[in-house]
Formats: sequence, C-alpha cells, structure tokens
Amino acid sequence: MVTLVLIGLLGGLITAVSPCILPVLPVVFLAGGPSGDPSAVRPGPKPTAPTGAGPDGGALLTATPEAVPAPRRNRRPYAVVAGLVLSFSFFTLLGVTIISALGLPQDILRYVGLSLLVLIGLGLIFPPIERLLERPFSRIPQRRVNKDGSAFVLGLGLGLLYVPCAGPVLAAITVAGARGEINAGIVALTLAFAVGTAIPLLVFALAGRRVSERVAAFRTRARKLRIAAGCLMIVLAFALAFDATTALQRALPDYTSSVQKRVEDNDTARQKLSGLFDDSNKDLARCEDGVDELRSCGTAPPIAGITKWLNTPGGAPVDLAALHGKVVLIDFWTYSCINCQRSLPHIEAWDRAYRDKGLTVIGVHSPEFAFEKDAGNVADQARKLGVTYPVALDNQLDTWDNYRNRFWPAKYLIDAQGTVRYFTFGEGRYAQTENLIRDLLRQADPTVQLPPATGQENDELAADRTPETYLSTTGIRSYTGTPALVQDQPAVYAFPADGIPPGRLSLAGTWTTGYEQFTAGPDARLGFTYRAKNANLVLAGEGTVTVLVDGKQTKTLQVHGTPTLYRLTDDGTARQAQLELRLTPGLQAFAFTFG
Repeated sequence: MVTLVLIGLLGGLITAVSPCILPVLPVVFLAGGPSGDPSAVRPGPKPTAPTGAGPDGGALLTATPEAVPAPRRNRRPYAVVAGLVLSFSFFTLLGVTIISALGLPQDILRYVGLSLLVLIGLGLIFPPIERLLERPFSRIPQRRVNKDGSAFVLGLGLGLLYVPCAGPVLAAITVAGARGEINAGIVALTLAFAVGTAIPLLVFALAGRRVSERVAAFRTRARKLRIAAGCLMIVLAFALAFDATTALQRALPDYTSSVQKRVEDNDTARQKLSGLFDDSNKDLARCEDGVDELRSCGTAPPIAGITKWLNTPGGAPVDLAALHGKVVLIDFWTYSCINCQRSLPHIEAWDRAYRDKGLTVIGVHSPEFAFEKDAGNVADQARKLGVTYPVALDNQLDTWDNYRNRFWPAKYLIDAQGTVRYFTFGEGRYAQTENLIRDLLRQADPTVQLPPATGQENDELAADRTPETYLSTTGIRSYTGTPALVQDQPAVYAFPADGIPPGRLSLAGTWTTGYEQFTAGPDARLGFTYRAKNANLVLAGEGTVTVLVDGKQTKTLQVHGTPTLYRLTDDGTARQAQLELRLTPGLQAFAFTFG
C-alpha cells in the first residue's frame, strides 16, 4: 500500500506541471488575489471625547490608541485548491455511477463546471452575486471560512473541468471509477494522486496571493483587478466550452512524458497498478512498450462491449476476425486528451497512405471522463480532428481491459494472421511505428508496392537513412554493376571493381531477376552499402543466407517457407555499413527495408 501511495503521489506531482493543466492555471493564480473583504483593512486610532480648547477656542479631540486587530489572512488559495481536489477526486471515482443512477446526460458535470466558472466570474464583477454564492457557507461559525466560500465553489467548478494528461495512475483510477470497482487500493491511489496534484497548484495559487499583497498596483486597484479576473474567468469558460484552448495545448511539447513513464510505467508501478484488476490476456505481457522490432504478443483480443461505431457503413461493427489477411492498427484514444490529439495527424497520414495497401486503422475511443461517453460529442470531435477511419466507442472500457491497456494514446499492431506484434504507449516513435507497419504489409503481401514513407519522423535518421528498395527489374534504381539487369533470364553478375558506392546495390554470381523478386543461382551474392540502424530483407524458399558486414561474417539465417521479413543487421545507432549476403540457390529476395 505504501508503494501504491508513493506512485500516486509522484504521478499527481508530474500531472500538475504538465501542459494539460494550462487552462486552469490563470484562474488558480488569480484565486489568490484580492478577496474584497473589508476586514482585511487595518482600522486606525479611534477619536475620544474633548480634553481642552484648541488654538481657535474649539474643542480639542485626542486620539487614543485602540487594540488593532490583525488583518484577516487571505485563505482563498487554500480554498480553491481544496475545492478543485475534492471535486476532481470525488467525481472521477463516483461521477459515472451517480450520473448513470440518476439517468442524467453524460456531459452534465462539464456543463455544471462551466456554469460555476461563469457565476464566479460574475461574482467578482458584481459583489451581490459573490455574497449569494457565499450564503451556503454562512452557517459555518468560522468567519474566515464563510468569506472564502466563493473560492471553494470556484475550486469545485474547476475540478469538474480539470482534464489532466492521463498516465497509468490516472488511467487506473478512471477505469476503476467507470466500472464501479472501487476498493481500498483505488481510494488510496486516488487520494495520493489528488494530494500530489494539489501541491504544485497550491504553490501557484500562493504565488498569486503573494503578488497581490506585495505589488502596490494590486492593493490600490483591487476593484479593477477583481473585475479583470472575473472577465478572464468568463472568457475561459467560453473558451473551454468551445474547445478553444486545445490549439495552444497541442502546440506545446509534452515535456513531462519521459518522467511520467519512468515513474508510472516501470516494473514496480506496472505490477502495483495492474494488480488492481484482473490479469486476463497475459500473452500481451510477452512484449514491451516500444521495442523496435516485431514480436509475437499473442492472439489479438476481441473488440468487445462497443456501444456504437462511427465512420462505418450504417454504423456496422468491425469484426477483427473478418480482417484476417490485413494488417490492423488499433489506436486507443479519447478526444479531450491533448497527447491523443497530437498523435492523430500521424495516424491519419498512415491511414491515407496505406489503406489501399492492406492496412485497416481502428480507433478505440475509451473515455477518460463521463462527458466523453456522449456519442454526439465524440462524433463532433472526430470530425473536427479529421478522423475518418472507424471509431469504436468503448464506453464500458471492455476493449481497454481486453488489451490490458494503461495509456492514452496507445497503438497496437496486429499482423495478417491476427497476432499482436507490437505496441507503443504515449506520443512519439512515429517513424519506428510506420516502419513496422510497412514491414507487416510486406509480410502480408511481398508483392505490394508501398508509397514513400509519410515523413512523420521523430529521429535523426529521417534525413539520410537508406530508403526501402524493391528487388524488381522495373522499379530498382540503386543497382550498380555488370551487366545490366536481365529480365527473367539467368545471368552471371559481378560487383563493381572499385566497390559499391553508398546507397547502391549490386549482384555477383548467378541471378534470375524479375518483376517481383530476384532468385539466387550458383554462387549468388548480393551487396548493399547502406546507412541505418538495421537492415531487413523479405526472403522466401528453403536454404540459408550468410550475412557479412564490412567483410566480417555476423550470422547465418535459416530461410523456410513463404515470404517473411528477416532481420539482417541491428546496431544501436545509425551508421554506414557494407552488407554482403551469400544465398543458397533457389532462395527468392523481394525487398530491403531499413530502420
């Protein structure tokens, strides 16, 4: 339990400094500003009765010092953060259950939060409205609590609008709340996460109070500043209502993602967080997040419990079993998640580039908050974000559980035989993921002619990595050597006498070169000077391939059966290397790819 609490506390701290909470920061900062409470003004000396005559014969008043009460301390920062944390924690765990029991619209809490934000803004502009908001707290005997009632209400409203970036900790809390699986561990995790979130927000609110107390302009223009703060809150409410803040959030880099993964997605955290739920589909544990190679992660779990499908003919469901023979990319996302929004352009580009080449993209919309369950909201946001591929509304998080998922966003690659081969959590690894998509498409159909990569690169290899090369007499442009390629006839070839230039391929020995593949004959060798981290080749037939790199033998591959992608080299960093392959006669080579 102690470890679980520590994970939740650190997860909350990281979340509270992420780009996703930017919309609430101006309000939290201004919450510590002038309270407008007259008790904050220190009274002066009180005049007493006349004690004699003044120079003009009038009565002379003397002032006697009176005990001066200390000015009331502004506790609005504590009130607004307390309200935010209480509201966010309560409704994240129990909001879905309450809404379902009462039969209320799924987005009712969001509209309540927006309404409260507008009311608080109006209260700052018009004091009678603020007094009205504080009236529910009038029965509390502590006068200070009464005066901070509007700040607490503001915090309650912000808690309903607080949409932090979701890592495994918040995902575990959200899933438990959505499914009603609340136990002591989940409650402890939620409270620890809330406390961790509160600490940076409270620091920010206290900074706002400090500025308001120290800067003369805040003291002398308190009324004008309160009006400005009220206007800002109203503008923010409308900006949130019309989703105007997401453009700024998408533009900012996710500077906390790496730290979040180290804290929330290490071995200990995975064990603690996954232990809160069942352990079905354990085969997925064979694979690790973002490994730069295709592995066998078990049969793809079904897409189940879907309440509605978008972007399919007549809203018809998509059956994974019916997609055998195709490569499938499943993207877990939710529309208010900024990390998801930043990753969507890459997925949309892959869908456009490879849909006709055998790739099917399915978006599984697994809501983080209750308002994201509304099918109309999801359809509207999918349209605005340019999502045209099928989207499954996983409102009960059944598919999320089937895939043992922990992140928004998360991408799973399924091969043509229905096996999960790769997954990656969070943003990034776009070039790596696209390369693996292309590898799976070639495995499914070695004759497929793929378009150039979409250019959604995220590493230094994009500029000078050797491009994929098809071994086809009509499509190859990097061949060098003698003689020129002969169509569908055995011929004896030789490497260039002065070596193979960078980026060029050559043959030696006997080869039969054709439209779709090159077939090895006696003494067949293939040379390629490439630059990349790794080199791969689609091969078919029965036999062996001896791999030499820079003249040194590194491995011998056993080739068996239908066209399959084989890893030839694998280096930790990109480099230029001279590759030479010695093939058993009869082996067929189709296409090189580089990563």
